[in-house]
Amino acid sequence: MAAKSFVDKAIKDNKVIIFSKSYCPYCKKAKSALGSVIPSDKFHVVELDQRSDTDSLQDYLLEITGGRSVPRVFVDGQFIGGGDDTVQLAASGQLKQLLASKGIL
Repeated sequence: MAAKSFVDKAIKDNKVIIFSKSYCPYCKKAKSALGSVIPSDKFHVVELDQRSDTDSLQDYLLEITGGRSVPRVFVDGQFIGGGDDTVQLAASGQLKQLLASKGIL
């Protein structure tokens, strides 16, 4: 229950959030893709590997996104995908459009 509360609150409180692991190459790609569209202080990163409740957080992310792998990227409460998805959205211009439509840009 604590994992659900933490994740739900983090998603609600941050317009753009990425659940990540600091050493993960896909997470680094997603953070870089986000950073190419918005300043890094405009998105929140939760490094799951630096927390003691990693497994329960990933289990809950599986429940709400269908996947337990990282990264898990959310924009305005909506799950937009993982690393490759975020890179593709940034490259196509769709990420910028999405952020603009949500008033984040």
